[in-house]
Formats: sequence, C-alpha cells, structure tokens
Amino acid sequence: STSIKKQVPCILMLVVQSEGSSPGRTGFFMVINANGEMKGSVGGGIMEHKFVELAKARLATFSIEHSLHKQNHNKSAVANQSGMICSGAQTILLYSVHKNDFYAVNEIIECLENNRNGYLHLTPNGLDFYYASTFDAEGLKQENEDWEFRQRIGYANKLYIVGGGHCALALSRIMCLMDFYIVLIDDRENLNTMDENTFVYEKKVVHDYAEVSNIIYPGINAYVIVMTLGYRTDDIVIRSLVGGTFKYFGVLGSSSKMAKMIAGYKNEGMDELWLDAIKAPAGLNIKSQTPEEIAISIAGEIIQVKNNL
Repeated sequence: STSIKKQVPCILMLVVQSEGSSPGRTGFFMVINANGEMKGSVGGGIMEHKFVELAKARLATFSIEHSLHKQNHNKSAVANQSGMICSGAQTILLYSVHKNDFYAVNEIIECLENNRNGYLHLTPNGLDFYYASTFDAEGLKQENEDWEFRQRIGYANKLYIVGGGHCALALSRIMCLMDFYIVLIDDRENLNTMDENTFVYEKKVVHDYAEVSNIIYPGINAYVIVMTLGYRTDDIVIRSLVGGTFKYFGVLGSSSKMAKMIAGYKNEGMDELWLDAIKAPAGLNIKSQTPEEIAISIAGEIIQVKNNL
C-alpha cells in the first residue's frame, strides 16, 4: 500500500498452486519493490532467490508483465526445475502491481483489520477484492494463456482462549503464526500476562466467567481452550457453553481432575456426546511440563483437529 501510494513500482510474487511436499504452499506471497525492499516468502531456498532476481530485473525495466511459472522440486524433472529436491511442485505468479490496484489493496487491509472476510481475485486484467460471508471454490483456473486466481482473505478460524495466564501467553505466541483470529478472555484486571500478550487480536476482561457465552459464538470454525485459574472457574465456563457446537473444545488440567469433572457432569445428566467430545485434558500426550511445552501440545492437538486427522 505504501509503495503504491508513493508510486514505487513493486511486484507481488504469489504461490497460486502447490502439490506434494512443496515448501511454498498456495497463498504464500512475497512483495519486492524498486527500492529493493522485500517482505514475505514463496518457499525460500535457491528457487526464491531466482524469482527475487527475476522480479528485480522486471522492476529495473519497468515491465508491467504478469506471468505464471511452474516449479518442479525434483532434479529429474524434464522441465521447470526449481533447483530444490524436496519433491512436489508449485506455480508462482509474478504480478506487477499498478497504481490502479491501490483501492483493492486498501480494501484488503481494511478487511483484515476489521476481522472480516472476502476474496482476492487476480487475472491478467488486474487485481480485485470483494467482501463475502461464504466461500466457494478457490485456487487457480488456467486455460491456455487465460488464467484467474481466487483466494480467501481473512481468518478461517477463531480461537477463544479462556484464562490469560502463562500457558495462554505461550499458546498465543504459537497460534498467532497460523490462520486463527485469537480472542483472549480473563476475569482479572491488570494481569501481567494479559498485558504482555501482544499476540492476540482481542482481549476481554469479564466480571464473571458466565459472561463468556456473550463473547464465544459456537460454529464449525470455532475453537475453545479453557485454562482458567482453577476448577471452580473452569466449571463456570463449561456450564456457560455446554451444548454449543465447536470444532474444538479443550480444558487444561490433570487427567484425574478432568475425569472427576466429566463424570460429575454425566451424573447430572449433561449431554454425554457433547461431554465425550471435550479434549480433557487438552493437548497431545507428550509429557509436557513447562508452559511452552503445554502450549505446543495444545497447538498440535488443535492442528490435528483442524486438519481432520
């Protein structure tokens, strides 16, 4: 956006298709401007260096060409060898950003800043953006010299972390690197680990954890991890959200504590199917001890569920 505003020529390098073990996945992007400033990645290594040099050459000649380049990560490939040997393939689009793209780029920035969703649409005729609440087919469509690429803009998943302590801080640090809009909730004001947490998009301080039902919205892309100060507050959160549909619902705690809690709910007559879906205790069984290890185990479990493994 700044480069376009200052009329500094720049090129968008975007992975529009990927196969196998390609290091650059669909949606990876890199921008380089005529001043040599770069941001992002299309997979790294010798391949990325090659395309950076190609982009620089185009910028030096003020070329407005858009082009697609398939890269095979296999030295035995007949053509389009990337120089990498990790197997798989990827197609990279080199798109020369024009001043007419300024409005669409600003719309994308506004979409992300306001946690909305939309589509990026690229063709040889230019870059477009439009808001959308539902998503259809994405990816690259190509027929001879004609092509178009559509990609969702915005966060596909929403993660609610209930409890803002050290484990939440460590988990936020990991999960902010992925496609999750993160909301952090706690009932304590001026909590140092909440103040230090710069990795989430929203922080909510509630007077009573029963209020979480007004903040956490069920849905197939909603993930909840409960890690409050203790059993009593965990119980309030669970009772406030019981019956809701979530992609992931986990509670941090010891195995004995979780077993006792779930058994007690079943004795009360709570929905057993809903209770059985709770990850309790949350996290992969890797004998985690520190907040960082616990965070990694929970992040791994969330990724496992997200990818339907």
